[in-house]
Formats: sequence, structure tokens, C-alpha cells
Amino acid sequence: MSTAKVWFVTGASRGFGRIWTEAALKRGDQVVAAARNPAALDELVEIYGTSILVLPLDVTDRDAVFQAVNHAHSHFKRLDVILCNAGYGYMGAIEELEHEQVKANFDTNVFGTLSVIQAALPILRAQGSGHILTVSSIGGIIGFPTGGSYTASKFVIEAMSEALAGEVAAFGIKVTIIEPGQFATGFQSAVQSSSPIAAYEPIRQRVRSSFKPEEVGDPIATTPAILEAVNAEQPPLRLALGSATITKIRATYAARLSNWDKWEAVSNAAQGKQQS
Repeated sequence: MSTAKVWFVTGASRGFGRIWTEAALKRGDQVVAAARNPAALDELVEIYGTSILVLPLDVTDRDAVFQAVNHAHSHFKRLDVILCNAGYGYMGAIEELEHEQVKANFDTNVFGTLSVIQAALPILRAQGSGHILTVSSIGGIIGFPTGGSYTASKFVIEAMSEALAGEVAAFGIKVTIIEPGQFATGFQSAVQSSSPIAAYEPIRQRVRSSFKPEEVGDPIATTPAILEAVNAEQPPLRLALGSATITKIRATYAARLSNWDKWEAVSNAAQGKQQS
């Protein structure tokens, strides 16, 4: 039986954030649930009482993030799991993307995550323990046409989290990157899109047709995987969610290796002659 943990969850009012918050509470953990719409968590407060602390939070407000994390620590006296889940999709071909909208997308997905991590790290280092979970996506591994802003933000999460893992392991802090594929979380309802350019419509339609309904997973089924990672003595750096996700990742890496192999002689020649 694992010891009860204290979670800090962003984007806790809907989708994976809501599902994983409830799963943690059901097993007896305590959760600080941070969300733009805290009223959406009233039901969980009624059920779980003092085991849940709901805080209003927009992760793009850096000062508010630090205040929320410090409030959470003061309230429950420790923080064990930091789940950086807040994020949304902004879609469009690269030529279509509006500069301010891309900045807003990164402000939430990237800089919001960075603020949460930076606010939590002094607390976790002082404890000598903690587990940071960053929510990436299959889009953090595989870029796709018309998804340039969203996938770029998730590629950043992957790289930032990998760097973080190497920096904090000596302090007893663990890092896991969550990489979900397609799940019925309502994610699409929060997606924003750029103004379309007609020339890209065939590509857009081709991308849409590539998403198969039979590959959409049940988000509730992800909870055992998240809890197993949180309980693990040696959790994975990366945790992909969904069987179709793994299949696509394998194919993508095989194509990348094939590309590098094909151009290996050119790559090696770019080294130049060794200096004597």
C-alpha cells in the first residue's frame, strides 16, 4: 500500500486534469486542484471535502502561479506530485498562424508549465523528493501539417522536461513526460483555429481524414497508468498512453532512423578533417 500523496494539478476542471484529480482523490490522496473555472470542481469538493483544495488559476499569470503553489504547500505542508496539465490546441498551417495567437498558445502550454515547475522546485528540493509530471502529447513526438503551433509547444515540453530530469535527479525529484494519443477528453472543444487559406484546404482535409475514430481511447482507462507511474520507485521518463500511440511512435522513429541512415555519408563528411 503506497503512502498517500499530495498533488498539485493545473487544468483540473476538465479532460485529463479532472479525471486524474478524481482518481487521486478516490484512492485517498489529497489534491490541490487549480483551474480557470474553479466552480466546475464544486462536485468534487462536496464528495471529498478537505482532501481537495480548489484554487482559481490562470497559468499565464506567473505571480499567481507562485502564490498558488506556495498556498498549496502551506495548506497541506508538502507537495509530492506536480501535474502540469493546463494547455490547449491552436491549429493552422504555418502560413496561416497569427503571431499573437501563437504567443498565447506558448504562454499557456510552455511558459505556464515552466512557471509551475519553477515555483515547485524549491519546495521539492527542500523535501528531497517529488515527482513532476508534464503533459505532452503524441504531437510532442510527431509534428503534423496544420498543427505547427500546438506540436511545437509540445516538442518544447519534451525537451524542457528531459533537461529537467537530468538536473533534479540528484535531489530525489523524478520527472515523467505524459504522451497521450487520441482520447475522448473534449480536447477538440477547446481547440482554436487560424483563419484558413484556401490553398491549404486539401492538406487540412487529408490530416482530418487520417484521424481514425477507432483509435480514440477511453480517457478513464488512462488512470491506472498514471497512478502506476506515480507509485513507481523508478518511474519512466516518458509514458505514452494508448496502443495506437505506440504504433505511430515506432513508425515515426523508424522513418527518422532511415532518413539519417540514408544521409549518413553526407552527415559524416560535414565533420571535416580532424585537426592535427
